[in-house]
Amino acid sequence: MKKYIFLLIISVFSIQAYAQKTSKHDQIKSLKIAYFTEHLNLSSEEAEKFWPIYNAHENKMHEIKFSEYKKLKPQLRGEGFENLSDADAKVILKKLEAIETNEYELNRKYTKDLEKVISAKKIILLKKLEDDFNRKLLDRLRKEYHRKND
Repeated sequence: MKKYIFLLIISVFSIQAYAQKTSKHDQIKSLKIAYFTEHLNLSSEEAEKFWPIYNAHENKMHEIKFSEYKKLKPQLRGEGFENLSDADAKVILKKLEAIETNEYELNRKYTKDLEKVISAKKIILLKKLEDDFNRKLLDRLRKEYHRKND
């Protein structure tokens, strides 16, 4: 009996320590997966094919947003922006257009890949769920921010 209690206590502390190590990004990703799973009503066969497509797309979009845009941030902030010449601004504008074109093409491929797995209606529902989730997440972040500043 004591062994089981000891194992239970160790398990609880291990889970708690692991939970603290996970990043905010991982926590949000977990919440998002749970939200989609609850509302999208995928069959097991659909889910088996859907999640690899979804995760690959999310990873590619995350890479674009946080690596490609990150390269441009120093030039667009503070004095970097103030000292920007018109020629440099045109170069940055071309880079932004290329990034947006890349995002658009990824989204087109993503939609085509999803059409092979789930119905058009579920794809539209997924887009709605993504918007709903992002709105709820922003509301939650605003509330946390106001609680900290009050």
